Amino acid sequence: MTITIYGIKNCDTMKKARAWLDDHGVAYDFHDYKTAGIAKDKLKHWSDEVGWETLLNRAGTTFKKLPDADKEGLNERKALALMAEQPSMIKRPVLDLGARRVVGFKPDVYAKDVPAKARKKG
Repeated sequence: MTITIYGIKNCDTMKKARAWLDDHGVAYDFHDYKTAGIAKDKLKHWSDEVGWETLLNRAGTTFKKLPDADKEGLNERKALALMAEQPSMIKRPVLDLGARRVVGFKPDVYAKDVPAKARKKG
């Protein structure tokens, strides 16, 4: 199983999540969606799984700087379009564990959800 972590290289939360994975010997691929983009169908799949409200980073400056008209009447279609256009609006990180995704970084959640077999022994 290949674990992939999606996010933005210079994000502080991403740095903490990647450090946790490294410290626990978890092998993973990193997808920087600021430079590599993100496929709309992948965003839709994530939204179907975890909900667009969970994926949308309303606390970030990119969202806060949007005109009020763009923030009003948000629904899945509008939110996914915003995230596809400006990936900085996707909450970080999105950890793809194969069978499911974990959005955001909380060490206790990672400790519970990252399969032990993905971690190196020792």
